[in-house]
Amino acid sequence: MTEPALKIQGEAVIPTDWGPFIMKAYSSEAEDRMPHFALLRDPLDFEKTINVRVHSECITGDIFKSNRCECGEQLSISMDYIAKNGGVVIYLRQEGRGIGIINKLHAYEKQDLGMDTAEANIALGFKIDERSYSDAITILKDLGVTRINLLTNNPDKISAFEGSGIVVDQRIPVVVKAKKENEGYLKTKKDVFGHFLDI
Repeated sequence: MTEPALKIQGEAVIPTDWGPFIMKAYSSEAEDRMPHFALLRDPLDFEKTINVRVHSECITGDIFKSNRCECGEQLSISMDYIAKNGGVVIYLRQEGRGIGIINKLHAYEKQDLGMDTAEANIALGFKIDERSYSDAITILKDLGVTRINLLTNNPDKISAFEGSGIVVDQRIPVVVKAKKENEGYLKTKKDVFGHFLDI
């Protein structure tokens, strides 16, 4: 039995610090309280290449500005870039590389004992990264996007589009300066996950 397809369950104009965005909530169920989001900003011509940020939820970084990661800063940089140049931000509800906020906090405990982010996930019985980007591809296709400039440092996000029918024309780096609290985290991203970072 196949799951119901993602579709727009609601949309509205959201005035932000970066200007107005159209927010569309995507879910297979109308009453889903944890939908994915697409935030759209003109100029948008879906017959041309669209600037896109695919961002996985990070409650600690996005909302509470935790310095253990650089997720909140990446989101802010991406929102600023797309506000100025047009494009789409896809916000996927896959907290903690897909393991959820509770397990993410357990992973932080293990990191405080000396593990890196990959080791902590493995110790909890997970893959080093449990995320999928298939829903982002579904959403972009629903919007009519066929070619993108992808704002990312993550090679897995680029490879996720291979064979999808959406062409990645170029990668736009999301440059965040390391802090003392997240320097080790970023080094693991570079050395273990292969992110395009200059630490």
